[in-house]
Amino acid sequence: MDRTPRPAHVTTFSWRHYGKDHPRVVDVALSAVLFLAVSGPAVLNADLSDTDNLTWESAVPPAATALLALLWRRSYPRTVVVVTALCAAVAGGFGYLITPLLLAPVMIALYELAGQVPPRTAWGFYLGTTALVVVSEVLGGQGGYPWFLAVLNPILFLLLPIVLAGFTRLRQDYVAAVTARAEYAEKNREEEARHRVAEERVRIARELHDVVAHHLALANAQAGTAAYLARNRSDQVEPILAELAVTTSSALRELKATVGLLRHPDDHGSPLEPAPGLGQLPELTAAFASAGLDVEVVTDGVRQELSPGADLTAYRIVQEALTNVVRHATTKTAAVRLAYGRDRLTVTVENDAGPPDPAPASRGPGFGILGMRERAESAGGRLHAGPRPEGGFTVRTELPIRP
Repeated sequence: MDRTPRPAHVTTFSWRHYGKDHPRVVDVALSAVLFLAVSGPAVLNADLSDTDNLTWESAVPPAATALLALLWRRSYPRTVVVVTALCAAVAGGFGYLITPLLLAPVMIALYELAGQVPPRTAWGFYLGTTALVVVSEVLGGQGGYPWFLAVLNPILFLLLPIVLAGFTRLRQDYVAAVTARAEYAEKNREEEARHRVAEERVRIARELHDVVAHHLALANAQAGTAAYLARNRSDQVEPILAELAVTTSSALRELKATVGLLRHPDDHGSPLEPAPGLGQLPELTAAFASAGLDVEVVTDGVRQELSPGADLTAYRIVQEALTNVVRHATTKTAAVRLAYGRDRLTVTVENDAGPPDPAPASRGPGFGILGMRERAESAGGRLHAGPRPEGGFTVRTELPIRP
């Protein structure tokens, strides 16, 4: 067994996170470092000017004022830009060359301002600040520096924070857009998952309706036939009862297969029987024959292999249409026609009028036609159902042979 001691939890320190949590500490430290950089030559009593005894001591007060103003740059960015620009202009008026060191407070203030205001406002402050510093440097040119240095230094160095802030803004907008797209995609995935769950529930409910309605209607017709024959032809009751047992057994088997879809995928007790299709039409018509309905099946065209969804849909529509004939019609015959086209299958189920129904009010409306239409549309087809001009009823659906 490995008895190597596991390292204790180590808390990592991040300067970036610390700076976000303690902005005031960062501002004070930044101002202190810049002040030491500016006042360093003054502490050493160094004369860095070549003319008129320009020493760094005279540049320290405006620089210190500008650095002190940086402490409020997050709360009052416009005011801080103005104060730091005036301090840089004072240094330029004394004849000092405006170097990046003297422009550092203005640059920091402009960067903060450009991150908080619209780009047009930031560019306006940049132009005003640059003009102020350049004019003060030119008018107070006591140091005899080349004019292009006095002009180009403020223009270029003050442009830098505006450009960097623009890139930072673009990056933040990009990150925000990516985050929004990720959140939108996650929300869509959840909605799509809920939509698929709802569709699956509707599909399973439709399967249960078709299975229960078909087999119960068939069992009821077979039981009624057996009761009739028991009074008049008792020798023919046994085959009908055998068919009734087959019908109920088939109903239980299909119900187990449908309910098994609701079980967990790891449940190995779930039935794995294949879904029915048009290949089971002979068994279906034989079951209806035992209930007293003679079904004729006619095939037009060359029979083609259907996709599993279209095959199941066609079978269920034929099953439901014939069940409706048993439940609602008094005729003893029905016809099923399968017409194979180049890329579509047309399924037609028809029945004749038959004699008048003695008790039509005993049969309320159901969801058979609605369910058939939903099945056809979910498979990419369409369904028409209605009475025939010469009497009877027709159910016709067109389904794509391939998805």
